[in-house]
Amino acid sequence: MTHSTTPEAVDQSLLYPSPLKEFWQAFAHNKGAVAGLLFMIGMIICALFAPWLAPYNPSEQFRDFLLTPPSWLEGGQMQFLLGTDELGRDMLSRLIHGARLSLMIGLASVLMSMLPGILLGLVAGFFPRLLGPSIMRLMDVMLALPSLLLAVAIVAILGPGLINTVVAIAIVSLPSYVRLTRAAVMSELNRDYVTASRLAGSGLLRLMFVTVLPNCMAPLIVQATLSFSSAILDAAALGFLGLGVQPPTPEWGTMLASARDYIERAWWVVTLPGLAILLSVLAINLMGDGLRDALDPKLKNAV
Repeated sequence: MTHSTTPEAVDQSLLYPSPLKEFWQAFAHNKGAVAGLLFMIGMIICALFAPWLAPYNPSEQFRDFLLTPPSWLEGGQMQFLLGTDELGRDMLSRLIHGARLSLMIGLASVLMSMLPGILLGLVAGFFPRLLGPSIMRLMDVMLALPSLLLAVAIVAILGPGLINTVVAIAIVSLPSYVRLTRAAVMSELNRDYVTASRLAGSGLLRLMFVTVLPNCMAPLIVQATLSFSSAILDAAALGFLGLGVQPPTPEWGTMLASARDYIERAWWVVTLPGLAILLSVLAINLMGDGLRDALDPKLKNAV
């Protein structure tokens, strides 16, 4: 028995492709973004399973193996694949635990800056004459200061430490979210679907968070990705200056600061944390480029 092919029998997935499938096709077209995603998946695995993946406790000292080179160099030991630092601590273990700390700082600072930034941006966009000018002038003042200098000033006031580092980085990242959200809201408020929602009797909060905000999320997601890499860099810079996470916590910037005196005689104690910062920031930025291409309709059509 044969079945005739009718228009109704055509696979609906061909007529209405899945948005998730379209997103992944556009994202996967950027090979650099895929490579960045794979690297970040590896970092996340290291962060989640650090106590089991790390060969040793990151603070454990092996006094008989101070500044031992990596295992493939002359004088290296197989029990220390990436060598040891000036106190005899295993570099591989400290780098793995440092990945956990860097991801935590990045995620916490992004959330602490994005949520209030979106709220302030919505208020500035919906009240352009009443509250908008004062909010934007405050953001302009914050943007007038170099980001690292502002972070240093905040940490100097609050005191060094993990929580204060996250707070400082979040405050520094706040203006970009406010300005981006306000610009997106101002462009959306004149569209027909917003006018129709107003005529349907939607209240202010519904207009803000249900009608307008979902259509502003694409640039905010890209900004959050790029802010994640900036947070890792800022945390490393503060740690290098002695104002961030304090020793003996295995944070990459702190590891760089403590090892800079040994750069000539033990290059690995400086190179490996610096390489971890470089690769992580590069991977996140490549992912941000891929997200921008996949979420921007104009770029998606060009692909």
